[in-house]
Amino acid sequence: MKLAVAGKGGVGKTSLTAWLGDYLARKGEEVMLLDADTALSLGQALGLEEHDIPTPLIQNKGLIKERVGEGFFQINPKVDDLPDRLSKQVGNLRLMVMGTISDAGSGCACSPNALVKAMLAHLIVKNQQWIIVDLEAGVEHLGRGTVEYVDGLIVVSEPSIRALQTAARISVLARQMGLDRQVLILNRASSDFVLPDIKGLPPLTAVIPVLPSLASRQLESSSVLDLAEKDYLDDIAARIITSLMK
Repeated sequence: MKLAVAGKGGVGKTSLTAWLGDYLARKGEEVMLLDADTALSLGQALGLEEHDIPTPLIQNKGLIKERVGEGFFQINPKVDDLPDRLSKQVGNLRLMVMGTISDAGSGCACSPNALVKAMLAHLIVKNQQWIIVDLEAGVEHLGRGTVEYVDGLIVVSEPSIRALQTAARISVLARQMGLDRQVLILNRASSDFVLPDIKGLPPLTAVIPVLPSLASRQLESSSVLDLAEKDYLDDIAARIITSLMK
């Protein structure tokens, strides 16, 4: 199953990506996590030190030149060998750092974008493992030809009007591209929070409160795994997956 996680910056989508991947891997599933966000912080959320995080594909100039070329370049470069070569084993899952595709929604065909888009398409369309992509605030950079093969979209929001409005825009955009299977996760919210009537929001599937064990370690560690609330987060992950598989 292929899932994409999106939301306004800072709402916790990278943490949720890590929790989902960790949950599935501990269940014995083969999981690949793709970091396609500007912050490139998924590796740190998984507990990696900065020097252990793979170089973002979009910054690998030598590989880009080798596979795509310069000037007149390959728009469909060979990428099938790259997941094993560029990803890193982290516990029971694998991490690949893609980087952000700038301006791809407007048809940018620069060489770094060509390689990253080809890599995303290969992983999402052809691989049979679980793929979870930590996206930028939107899904347009995947392109219509790839999004149609994603099985579900997880939209993450905080309990604020700006975050929820961004969530609604992301959801509407995804539906316009044919991605109708969606869930909304409300992060750092109280259980009695009343969701405002904002047109376009996907169905609310889970509310995650502020997690005391995560809050207590944030100045000491960037990892979001092995929290005291692991069982609670496992229940949330199971609920999300069940909802998206219906």
